[in-house]
Amino acid sequence: MMASTLADFTRRGGPVFLANRICRQRLTETGLQHLHDTPLDLATARQLAHRLEVNGTRLFLLAQLNAALQWLCLRYLDHHAIEVHWQEFRLAEEPHIFPTLGQILCRFQDEYALRDLPKGTVQPQGHGDVVVTARRSLVAAICLLDIQSNNPALNDLVPLFIDQSPTHRQDYKAVLDRLTELWPEQQESSLWDQPLRTLLEAPRKAAPFNLEGQLDYVLDHWSDLLPEELIRNLTVAQAIVREESQQRAPGPGPTPLPEFGKTEGAWEPAAFTPDTDWMPKAVLLAKSIHVWLGQLSRQYYTPITTLQQIPDAELDRLAGWGINALWLIGIWQRSKASRTIKQMRGNPEAEASAYALDNYRVAADLGGEEALDNLAARCTARGIRLACDVVPNHTGIDSEWVRHHPDWFIQSEHPPYPAYHFSGPDLCDDPAISIRIEDGYWDNSDAAVTFEHLDHRTGRRRYIYHGNDGTHMPWNDTAQLNFLLPEVRRMMSDLIVDVARRFRLIRFDAAMTLARKHFR
Repeated sequence: MMASTLADFTRRGGPVFLANRICRQRLTETGLQHLHDTPLDLATARQLAHRLEVNGTRLFLLAQLNAALQWLCLRYLDHHAIEVHWQEFRLAEEPHIFPTLGQILCRFQDEYALRDLPKGTVQPQGHGDVVVTARRSLVAAICLLDIQSNNPALNDLVPLFIDQSPTHRQDYKAVLDRLTELWPEQQESSLWDQPLRTLLEAPRKAAPFNLEGQLDYVLDHWSDLLPEELIRNLTVAQAIVREESQQRAPGPGPTPLPEFGKTEGAWEPAAFTPDTDWMPKAVLLAKSIHVWLGQLSRQYYTPITTLQQIPDAELDRLAGWGINALWLIGIWQRSKASRTIKQMRGNPEAEASAYALDNYRVAADLGGEEALDNLAARCTARGIRLACDVVPNHTGIDSEWVRHHPDWFIQSEHPPYPAYHFSGPDLCDDPAISIRIEDGYWDNSDAAVTFEHLDHRTGRRRYIYHGNDGTHMPWNDTAQLNFLLPEVRRMMSDLIVDVARRFRLIRFDAAMTLARKHFR
């Protein structure tokens, strides 16, 4: 009987990476021999590829294509009630003699050393439904090997799985050829009303030199036949290819800009109030708060370090110039780790980034919320609205949300690349948690996309993605929020409302990341 789920399919000999003897020997030398017949998720594929010196994404694509082809092959055999015995195929109980079939199964198992098979699978005396089912899985793998050995889109990966013996390859071809000859003349389903080889070769013929195109064919033509988990894996594989092939910098000629809010050629109606009573007349002055306070200290010959110490005379001067909106950059409590990273990289006087935040409370060294209330009241009396930043895309690497709600961030259980190592200093002062950025940051050898988050209370180690708006390299002192989670959307909405009660204007950093289309 056909496996009902992808997990069941995998346990019974499904989407394995067929590693030949030479490839298995290389894996053994690096202690990864246990992975050669493991279902290839992205992390495993990248780990294997790193050791085998091939492209990890392409190895992952191959694994998903293999899974789809094997699933279809097993569905085909099940649909036609084809049983696999030692020296024959049986089609609807009718025997079709194949004297060398058992020998081919033995040779295949010896060459590829697949996971433990039921006793008797590759022995003449083996019998019973379990053995017949296991032999069917072996035959599906043999058919897969025959198809993929002639796939020009896999030229860089063929040395990993092709048996070096031409005689053996001819034997494997004979298995699929024999099955191709067995298909009945009349069938209930048009998909199955074709030779097995024709069915399995369809993706390759549709895109002979393009592995991504072959996956596109599978999704376009076979989605209704594949398990949901495999469809999800194939969709992820497509997305990874798009992400890795996306251009990050403008090339020659005009750079096309995305048109957010446009649906099927028509712009969506505006959903905000124009505030025509003041917005067209706003004259906004931006001040980086620490720089400004330093300038005021020199200008007024007295230390000015908090918001309430900003002189009335300075506010009068701004109002006299016609300034009616004041944007205070960097007033929120900043990430301690951000400052540590900058100072360890050679700038001992550096302050943390104004956009790597710990929380949305006015920084204590600026006087806190009381100092803000004092400044706001004095500005309001002079007709000056206060503006601030909200950073919806990310927080600081060691923020309150990272420490108390790490599930709110985009993350993985594994580093995205096997070469990543996290052995540097702990950047979190909370004894319950350790946070480390990738070692390549410290020696300028890499710009990693994740940092390591270790919870000492549970022992859980996760890898959280740095903030990235999709147009730049990731920011190494930030953590990317996951707006696919409803609790994150709700949290950010409540935060924006809270900030709006304290500030008349809000400037959203990387505002496009709030747009559903951009985040997608």
